[in-house]
Amino acid sequence: PEMTQMGHGQRAEDANLGLGALYHGLARALRPARAVVIGSWRGFVPIVLAKALSENLEGGEVVFIDPSMVDDFWRDASRVKSWFDRFDIVNIRHYCLTTQEFAQTQDYANLGPVGLLYVDGMHTFEQARIDFECFRSKLTSEAVVLFHDSARVRSSSIYGTDRPYEHRVKDYMEVLRLDPGLEVFSLPVADGVTLVRQRDQ
Repeated sequence: PEMTQMGHGQRAEDANLGLGALYHGLARALRPARAVVIGSWRGFVPIVLAKALSENLEGGEVVFIDPSMVDDFWRDASRVKSWFDRFDIVNIRHYCLTTQEFAQTQDYANLGPVGLLYVDGMHTFEQARIDFECFRSKLTSEAVVLFHDSARVRSSSIYGTDRPYEHRVKDYMEVLRLDPGLEVFSLPVADGVTLVRQRDQ
């Protein structure tokens, strides 16, 4: 039930994945060897993508980056493994780090090509920019990047009432629309998702 609360338009009553059907379909159609997911409340997007990749003949893995800043859900590695085991997921590698911290690791340096990038981290303008730029050089020419919570600007106190901030992903999408090398397409479903890809040369 917690997975239906984070703005992907899911509905438990008719097992409707909402935007999750789009994520699953993209992973099936693009067949990436590697997807990177930045941020997830309870793992909905990593699970959907991991399921899709495991269904492809080519297989594939999900690199999931979440520093567990909201609560301690992702801090215990054994509990994280048990959580994904509940869904028969074995192809997720979780890093309890920020994007900036992960970028300093050897695993980042050795990371192969990324065919799908999902950005759902802190939602500030600057962090969305950092998340994208950190992986931009690792994207394949066919890669698709998805930015969640891109439908509107809104205030959030998810990190505590003493740390309110504004979701500004939508503003960053407007900046990306000015890049002639990118195609940018937004879907205002639920909290919104924007798809970004390199324009064909």
